[in-house]
Amino acid sequence: MIISRRDLIKVGAVASAYAALSAPGFGLAAEPALGLIFPPLNYPIPDDAKRLYPAGVRFLGNGVGLPGGMTVEGYEEAIPRVLPAAEALAKEGAKVISVFGSSLTFYKGAKFNEELIQKVTKLTGVPATTQSNGLVDGLRVANARRVAVATAYTDVVTERLRLFLGEHGFEVTFAKGLGYDRIPEGAATQEILFKLGKDVYANSKKADALVVSCGALKTLDLIVPLENEIKVPVVSSTPHGLMNGVRLLGVSPRAKGFGMVLAKA
Repeated sequence: MIISRRDLIKVGAVASAYAALSAPGFGLAAEPALGLIFPPLNYPIPDDAKRLYPAGVRFLGNGVGLPGGMTVEGYEEAIPRVLPAAEALAKEGAKVISVFGSSLTFYKGAKFNEELIQKVTKLTGVPATTQSNGLVDGLRVANARRVAVATAYTDVVTERLRLFLGEHGFEVTFAKGLGYDRIPEGAATQEILFKLGKDVYANSKKADALVVSCGALKTLDLIVPLENEIKVPVVSSTPHGLMNGVRLLGVSPRAKGFGMVLAKA
């Protein structure tokens, strides 16, 4: 088959148009990528990501593995794998990297969290944040000062979160965890989490907001029912960690229908 010069020009024009749509500033390729580093290996991108931000952002994931569970010793063993995971995400095209895993980043305090962010940025050349920063960001959007804290963690790890929030200027009026270093299948249902949040807030001396912490908890559909019950904003690890990362990308993090904080982020 002989292809005419006119047909070649048409093919070239189509290829050029496709390349233009794939270039920065056009089409799907223009969506900036948020890289997420998860504590577990082979962890899927949370459904929350596309429910909150169905367009305008791409999500990339990598995991470090947490064989020691949600314990101080487990975090210590896993932390050295964060930087290689960050480097891999940057090579994939992540424009911002968030170390997802609240307790993995708050367990040694605010200074450690900030130093980890700086190390990721220095290695990769892109801005970085953490899921713990998402909790702080959410509480600041809520204009909260006194907070109640509900977690999946043991008392030891829950206390580390109380100290971390205190370093950021928040007064934790009451804190309680489910006591897990690993969350058994079916052990953190919406009903269990709703009761935990409700009971924690009831003991909080009317805190300004409720934190529900642990990236493994499914909380996106819990936020509005809890807010309707306790009448204050609810800030949770994965939804507000995503909010924080998307904001750092320069994309509007606002999302309607998922609680007070995301509605005005």
